[in-house]
Amino acid sequence: MGKGLVAGLVALGLVGVGAYVADGFARDSAEDSAAVLLSQRLQVEGAPDVRIDGFPFLPQLLARSLDDVHASARGVVLDGLQVTDVVVDATDVSLDEPYHAGSVRLEATVPTSTVDEVVAQRVRMDVAVDGQVLRASGEVLGIPLTAGLVPRVVDGRLQVDVQDVSLGAGALRLEDLPGDVAERLVGIEVPLEGLPPGIVLEQAVVVPDGVRITASGTDVDLGALP
Repeated sequence: MGKGLVAGLVALGLVGVGAYVADGFARDSAEDSAAVLLSQRLQVEGAPDVRIDGFPFLPQLLARSLDDVHASARGVVLDGLQVTDVVVDATDVSLDEPYHAGSVRLEATVPTSTVDEVVAQRVRMDVAVDGQVLRASGEVLGIPLTAGLVPRVVDGRLQVDVQDVSLGAGALRLEDLPGDVAERLVGIEVPLEGLPPGIVLEQAVVVPDGVRITASGTDVDLGALP
């Protein structure tokens, strides 16, 4: 009886190991397939990384719903706009039509060069990161002009607004700038129309590489992705 009990425990152990290995293999295969699909559906820079959390995995697969999915990429093009260091966290991701996710949170960085291009369309100034603000610099009537720009979210849109202005060696009020310079510096919008449907921009802060944005949504229609 003792030998039989030992043999039974060994058999159960082997079954458990086999199930664990099968579960891990299925998870790895699903993550690889998801990464390939992302590369096919989106303009991704480099190979995206996909991680599916939750153990065991096979019951999630059988239920056709994944508890937590995390994806990241070095860069993604959103409707012509390049963003970097992209991180996406999604919950309750369905594997059958209609494809949807219970919640999605997206973080990405809009590079300083992109903001610079947008500002240049309104006023001829160069943009660089200066601590917690973006610093635009140029000339007005041959006099050095600098303006501190702060990103903010307005009705789900990304804008950069003037915080302070200096002309030459002195600070001045925005309305005191000559010509229409003040008008061209106010309410500069960085287009982010390429965000997935149902994902709304919530926050924007200055980081060393540009502007870090955060967007999220619930009951997101994944089938509407490009």
